[in-house]
Amino acid sequence: MANKFRDKPVLTEVEELEELDIIDNEPEIEEKPKKQGKKGVLANALSKVFGGSFLSNDKAVEMIPFILFLGVIAILYIANGYYADDKIREVNKTSNEIKEKRTEYISTTSDLMFVSKQSEIAKRVEKLGLKEPVVAPMKIEIDTLK
Repeated sequence: MANKFRDKPVLTEVEELEELDIIDNEPEIEEKPKKQGKKGVLANALSKVFGGSFLSNDKAVEMIPFILFLGVIAILYIANGYYADDKIREVNKTSNEIKEKRTEYISTTSDLMFVSKQSEIAKRVEKLGLKEPVVAPMKIEIDTLK
C-alpha cells in the first residue's frame, strides 16, 4: 500500500521522449514468441497418469493388455531375482558343509593312522596282559602225503 503514494521520479526530456518512442537511439529487437506446448508436457503427462484421467483415453484402454503383460513380466523378473538369491545362499551353505565334512574326514583319517601304528597298538594291548613276542614266529610244516 505504501508504494501507491510514492512520488514518480522526475524524468528528463530525453527520457520522456524515449518512453514515448519519439527518439529511437537503438533499434528494437523483436523477441521470439516462446513455445507454449513444450514447457509443461511432462508435468501434464504426470498429472494425467496420477490423476487417472488418462484412462478415459481410447488409446490407453487399448494398451491395457500390454501394460498388464509388462506388469506380469516385471513381477516374474523380481521373482527370478529372489529365486537366484535363494539358490546362491543354498550353494554357499552347501559349499561350507562340504568344507566342514572335508576337514572332519582329514582329522578322522589322521586319528586312524595314529591309532593303527604298531607302537600304539602295543600300548593298548599291554593293558589286556598281552606282550609283543621277542622270538620270531616259526613255520610248522606237515607232510600230508604219508
